[in-house]
Amino acid sequence: MSPPPDSIRVVDGFHKTAYTYYPILIVGAGESGIALAARLREEGFDQFRIFERQSGLGGTWWSSRYPGVACDVLHPEGPEIYKYLSDVCEKYQFVDKIQFHTDVSELRWLNQEQLWEVTLTHMVPGAGDLSRKERDQRIVQSGKESVYLRQEIVRARIVCSCAGGLVEPNAWPSSIPGRDTFQGPVFHSARWDHGVDLANKDVVVIGTGCSAAQIVPRLTKEPYNARSVTQVMRSPPWVVPRPEPPFGPEKYEKYSPMVFSTVPLLAYLFRLLCFVQAESHFYTLIDDNSWNHRTRKKLEIQMVARMKRMVPEKYHEMLTPDYSLGCKRRIFDAAWFESLNDPKIELTTKPITKVSPHSITIGPGRVYPDPNDKASNVPTDEETIPADVVILGNGFETTSWLHPLKIRGKHGEYMQDVWDARGGPQAYLGLAMDGFPNLFIIFGPNTATGHSSVILASENMVEYTIKVIKKILHGYVALAEIKKESEIAWTKRVQDKLKGTVFNSGCQSWYQTDGWNSTGYPYSQIDFTFRCMFPKWSDWDLQYTRGGLLKMQARRALTVLLLTFVVVGAYALRQKSSGSVPSLQSFRYVVQKYLKQGLLRIAGMVDRAVTMLPDQGPWVPPLWHASDDCVRGGCSRSSLSALPNNCAVFEGHLDIKALGGAGFASQLQYIPNSDKEGNTTGDATWDLSPYDGIEIDVIAGDGKTYTLILKDETPGETRDDGRERAGISWEAEFPLSKSGKHKDGKAEEREIVWVPWSALKPTYRGKEKQDAEKLKLGEIRRLGFMMRSYFGTQQGDFRLELESVCARKQPLQTATPIDR
Repeated sequence: MSPPPDSIRVVDGFHKTAYTYYPILIVGAGESGIALAARLREEGFDQFRIFERQSGLGGTWWSSRYPGVACDVLHPEGPEIYKYLSDVCEKYQFVDKIQFHTDVSELRWLNQEQLWEVTLTHMVPGAGDLSRKERDQRIVQSGKESVYLRQEIVRARIVCSCAGGLVEPNAWPSSIPGRDTFQGPVFHSARWDHGVDLANKDVVVIGTGCSAAQIVPRLTKEPYNARSVTQVMRSPPWVVPRPEPPFGPEKYEKYSPMVFSTVPLLAYLFRLLCFVQAESHFYTLIDDNSWNHRTRKKLEIQMVARMKRMVPEKYHEMLTPDYSLGCKRRIFDAAWFESLNDPKIELTTKPITKVSPHSITIGPGRVYPDPNDKASNVPTDEETIPADVVILGNGFETTSWLHPLKIRGKHGEYMQDVWDARGGPQAYLGLAMDGFPNLFIIFGPNTATGHSSVILASENMVEYTIKVIKKILHGYVALAEIKKESEIAWTKRVQDKLKGTVFNSGCQSWYQTDGWNSTGYPYSQIDFTFRCMFPKWSDWDLQYTRGGLLKMQARRALTVLLLTFVVVGAYALRQKSSGSVPSLQSFRYVVQKYLKQGLLRIAGMVDRAVTMLPDQGPWVPPLWHASDDCVRGGCSRSSLSALPNNCAVFEGHLDIKALGGAGFASQLQYIPNSDKEGNTTGDATWDLSPYDGIEIDVIAGDGKTYTLILKDETPGETRDDGRERAGISWEAEFPLSKSGKHKDGKAEEREIVWVPWSALKPTYRGKEKQDAEKLKLGEIRRLGFMMRSYFGTQQGDFRLELESVCARKQPLQTATPIDR
């Protein structure tokens, strides 16, 4: 089924308020953004736009173009990976969908429009390839116009952040003084300056992470030919051998493309083997139990023995880690240990204590091993070494997720503030946060496994995202938001589990900050794959459209029908196999018990579904306003009483009428009582829709906060089957930001307040609580169904109240018994 005709367009283009509307806006053209775009094209949807800050696609594989860059787990080098990503863009024909030199600066959710307002910053070509700190420095030196051209405000129905984690490189270490005095080039490995000639230069590399381990072996060889390389290390990494391809690197590179393309399924089986091998490391490294302790200890002994065979003896002590294997990111080494035998390369753990115009001073002292360890032979003397170029290989700001992007949700809170209040960066399955509807984070917090492929995790999240947004693109769902309780429960589960993993075994790493691990995923990639393959829809608050409700009811009806025939057919087959012919009475009993109940239930579903048939075509982003017509149709408007300016009590009569015989509460009539003078102090128009919520057009509000209360007022009533029914109520607070005034009997100010059904929180009363709890929050949108299905009678007291928070004494509106 093809998606509805929701397309990129300019809205209100003739006026100054014009903006461009995007059904889907993707942030970042890295691997995750490319994967998502490819899947959207496979689903037949091409109305999306990718905004990329840098001047090329590929994300990390565009910015990290240093010597020797490669995938450190498997075999491809950086240029090959970049070419593959480019080929994917060309294959699925969305290169024209990528807009470079454009930074997505801020996202702000618009509650009434139910859209994201996106601030785009158009940049000078090439400025996006700089880090944020480098851009700030250029602005100080050359002015704002040297970096930024202009800003643009657009809107989007769905936003997918594919910014990734390796975005902002760490700056010059604050513990090293004298940066301004150095006269040579200084750059980060992720911002490699290809204009710097390293031939016959003395180079200092700060860091011993994965990038530095790939860079150092290349610098003294062609075409770089550095005179010397001094590598400054803070603590040693665990270094494991990089997996060798079958038949060696040269033969593999030469023959594997032909073999894989010729032999069916061979490439798939090889990838499966690589996956299984990587996944096995989870069961030997990650869990911090006694069996893993013993396994890790054996591997650590093997790794230390390998290191001692490969590097000079003077490095043995400083390259022996004092923490568990797997606590930090491992280095899959192909050349680093070998390169430490090069006389031009020197490794040190002495701290940099001074920077001069053409040299740096290291020592006195050392960072590792412990400087107080008197038995250690690692030198601690002060030494000044020549330096022409300094290369930073000190990692990225991995704990500042989505930074510097600002995201403001539906409650007016920024995502970073929500994270700070809850303990640290987090998201449900790393991709969704409550309070931020229709926003998906690809490769967000707690999705890095530490043992398997990042690309696999990213593709799993893309598949999950596609499953959710397909419902929106096909017009079945208007808004998709993870429930707050689901997000908090998931985060607690992850953080509790991480405390029992090797990540929490005592080392200092970029996985965590102040005890909060926002990076690691504590389960296997198999576990993550299955969670993404089969979403737990009960964790989501999906606001269905009429078409979506129709489809859901039709599916339920078909399921009941099939189950009914299965039960009846099974009974008949059982009787036939036993050799007995079912009597008319027994067959009648089966029909009454199963078929009749099933058909009655189907009839009820069809009755509801017919009422929900869409009458306005595919859903488009609504613009709520105070008109005489319902924006989405199927509901009517009527007058309601005034909101008091002084928290006084106003009472009146509320009628909820059924339409079309289906029990929908689609029309409200309110007859306000007068004050002592016989006048009301204002007016309010209410728009009640069983699919969406309540819109209140307030005239002469009082600027206070009110609570909307929907109550079943008859707990304890005996139902037709003799059981006592439960009482249920829902509440939602909303503010009135304007103070209403009246002049000559007419209102001077007005305001629209939108209260969605999802904002109403249920409370249960009565003895039959177990039945009441079957009522899910998402079903509040189907108000009429609940009246018949959960309140059980044709007569009952139902009340809709407006209660001032400043009073909280008596309801402003009450109701008499109503006839449904």
